[in-house]
Amino acid sequence: MFIIRWVLGRIILFFDFIFAPKKPNHSDELQAKLDEQTRSLQLYQFAACPFCVKVRRDICRKGLNIKLVDAKQADNRQELLNNGGKVQVPCLRIEKDGKVEWLYESNDVINYLEELIIEAK
Repeated sequence: MFIIRWVLGRIILFFDFIFAPKKPNHSDELQAKLDEQTRSLQLYQFAACPFCVKVRRDICRKGLNIKLVDAKQADNRQELLNNGGKVQVPCLRIEKDGKVEWLYESNDVINYLEELIIEAK
């Protein structure tokens, strides 16, 4: 099973690289607003996870600068478990007004990021 997952993961990464989405050309003002809104966001993810690839591609399509955190590293994985409650990726860590929220599920993360774009415009 490990070999099958490894091979499929490499295929996913290959096609993600070949068909990488283009970043939009935001105005400098809009990009500055987006950068400010996303400064406190972190995406906990696995490189070859198809749902993580889906979210990363959406982040790129939207031109967002969000810190990516590799959840396979033991300390990051433990932080995700301790603070988020479970080791499930993709998970968006949202720090707002001193409070931290953990948002799971790729579609929920994409919808949250879409709301950020709407607010910035």
